[in-house]
Amino acid sequence: MADASALVLLECLVAGTTHRAGLREYEPQLKPGQLLALQREADSAYDDWAVQVHTASPDAMWLGYLPEGRNETIARLLDAGFPLSARLTHKAWEDDWLHLEIEVLLPTN
Repeated sequence: MADASALVLLECLVAGTTHRAGLREYEPQLKPGQLLALQREADSAYDDWAVQVHTASPDAMWLGYLPEGRNETIARLLDAGFPLSARLTHKAWEDDWLHLEIEVLLPTN
């Protein structure tokens, strides 16, 4: 579980969930409140500030990306070595789209 005293830097949807193979089968394991990992994709051909969102487990599942246009500050902080993480706040299916809402967190202690 993520630290309740962490500073919330961004609240957003995870982009690209419809493109992640195996996510429909993995979805029952996703629980609101669970900690997620962020990983920079500095060599992305599509977005200079691409940040991947993964589960924070040994068998990590790649869920998608922080939305383009809302990710530059988070990408710069990750590039500078800040220990950012994320927390799943809500999930719901909308037809074939897995709607994942997250908070990006900066520890305060």
